[in-house]
Amino acid sequence: MVWGSVLLVWLISLLPWRLWGQAPDILILVIAFWCVHEPRRIGMVTAFVFGLLMDVHDAGVLGGNALSYTLVAYGAVILHRRLQRFDLLSQAMHMLPIFLVARLVTILIKAWIAGKWPGWDWAVGAAITAALWPVAGWLLHLPTRGADDAESASV
Repeated sequence: MVWGSVLLVWLISLLPWRLWGQAPDILILVIAFWCVHEPRRIGMVTAFVFGLLMDVHDAGVLGGNALSYTLVAYGAVILHRRLQRFDLLSQAMHMLPIFLVARLVTILIKAWIAGKWPGWDWAVGAAITAALWPVAGWLLHLPTRGADDAESASV
């Protein structure tokens, strides 16, 4: 389930809708979600590899997405014990600064290389990514929720 969802979202992320400046990054959303809920299966190496794959796909600065994805995965792994205590909406509020800071680092590097500031569209995209956290959590926990209900009904 974990790897299947990451691979499916990676394939969806290859579609051209990501070119919109305010588009949420659903791949890092799913990777961060699994870093919080399954940190032994998905971690910073996974985030780095998928970041490199997205860098190659975007034909941008090699390592830009890899750095951003790794920073988000690091923040998610560091906070995973704390986030387990909260509901999905509170988790989204905790993840918002992580999404913003990781994206800001990448934007600053790209702005330094290009010599101009790209604007603040990226912040809207990071905020939308954090706002989608409860939806992603509900969808990704949906298959396991049915198994938990069946176990509690049989006891």
